[in-house]
Amino acid sequence: MIKALFWDNDGILVDTEHLYFQATRQVLGSVDIDLSPEQYLEWFMVQGCGAWHLAEERGLPPEAVDAMRRERNERYNELLRREDLAIPGVREVLESLRGRFTMGIVTSSEREPFEIIHRKTGLLPFFDFVLAHGDYARSKPFPDPYLAAVDRCGFPKDECLVIEDTERGLAAATAAGLACVVVPTELTRACAFAGAWRVLESLAELPALLQPGSHVPGTTRTVTPPSGAA
Repeated sequence: MIKALFWDNDGILVDTEHLYFQATRQVLGSVDIDLSPEQYLEWFMVQGCGAWHLAEERGLPPEAVDAMRRERNERYNELLRREDLAIPGVREVLESLRGRFTMGIVTSSEREPFEIIHRKTGLLPFFDFVLAHGDYARSKPFPDPYLAAVDRCGFPKDECLVIEDTERGLAAATAAGLACVVVPTELTRACAFAGAWRVLESLAELPALLQPGSHVPGTTRTVTPPSGAA
């Protein structure tokens, strides 16, 4: 019986990945490194290792790489301040699920950009908790974020469902022993997502998938209405 939903943030709730790519590419470009979309997808959204090794391979000392990372973060935060980045339709999806599930955001984002993003979205009241970078030992694709979410919500793993958009996030959910529904973005649409319970075309499909009594794809688990519901 699914009772808890764990939501990724970037790419699922908010459209930010293109801004992170933009800021990273600009800073690397200052030392004549051209980060391609394909490299970004592999190193950031599949492996989760980043691209600073490209600067190190150019012979830049650690203090210079650290300065570039700080500059990237500043540029990214400035881009985030400019607009409401909530993905169209996400509020309606959250409204439809409110009260039926315990819901938490589980993100690899640092707290500062996360808070900047959600000053304008108005989405945080839908969630019971948030776990961000620093709230667990290792980031995705390691299972630590989702294991922490299981501990936080208090439900067993077979009553929890993850919503992700990347192979890295899917790997983290799978390693934690959790079922995962994937909603790809334009950046990740070509990925295979082996092991996902289901790959959706749009987040708008999720409420129908989670109707009370429905079987979660690929399993015999069912969705249970809240206590007292018809």
